[in-house]
Amino acid sequence: MSQERSFSFEFFPAKTEAGHEKLLDTARQLAVYKPDFFSCTYGAGGSTRGRTVHTVLQLNEEVKVATAPHLSCVGDSKAELRELLTLYKDAGIERIVALRGDLPSGMGLASGELRYANELVGFIREETGDHFHIEIAAYPEMHPQARNFEADIANFVRKAKAGASSAITQYFFNVDSYFYFVERVRKLGVDIPVVPGIMPITNYSKLARFSDACGAEIPRWVRKQLEAYGDDSDSIRAYGEQVVSEMCERLLQGGAPGLHFYTMNLAGPSLAIWNNLKLSG
Repeated sequence: MSQERSFSFEFFPAKTEAGHEKLLDTARQLAVYKPDFFSCTYGAGGSTRGRTVHTVLQLNEEVKVATAPHLSCVGDSKAELRELLTLYKDAGIERIVALRGDLPSGMGLASGELRYANELVGFIREETGDHFHIEIAAYPEMHPQARNFEADIANFVRKAKAGASSAITQYFFNVDSYFYFVERVRKLGVDIPVVPGIMPITNYSKLARFSDACGAEIPRWVRKQLEAYGDDSDSIRAYGEQVVSEMCERLLQGGAPGLHFYTMNLAGPSLAIWNNLKLSG
């Protein structure tokens, strides 16, 4: 869509046929706006492998938007990863989101031949050269399992220097945390684009649970206002749309190289923000 900025939408593979049809309908609505790419998540330990592959290929071939599969190394052997890379390359996929991946309950850190995302990035480069544009994850407010912020920054730098092309952040609601993170990694020699991940606010209780689990801070002033609305879902959506739209405007005005929307397989919330920003389609 744009040479200067990248706009993209993320999906998760549906568990039911009805859910999958809803996902495709959402994707077709979003495709009208000519995003640079879609992405599709990969469950803990590769638990959604088949559904992820199916969804990625269908979005790429039928909806006709370049689609980036998430690929994680936890629980997968090099042979399994090599098989997936070959499948995607042969299907014309040119972008991958490379992650360590979530650990399923009961799975130890040592599972799989590759333990960390930087090793996965290096493996993809060794196997496929420059074929794939490799995205990595960034955590402006620190990965929840990191020892401390310095260790997390160092980990990001390792991933980037292993051969990453660009990064997508965990969602956040504190714009300053993003700009501080980018400033820190630039000083450490990382110059790849770091695209902010954007989570629309539609349901406060779900957002609070998810945010607490993944380490994304909801600012107190936002949390208190959302709490004040109680069960008034319309007010929560309207306020959330305003807050996130203003945040995105600040990010883009401050030089962010695009936006990556976590759609939760819904078109409306992301498009409301998109239209408020007057992004071209």
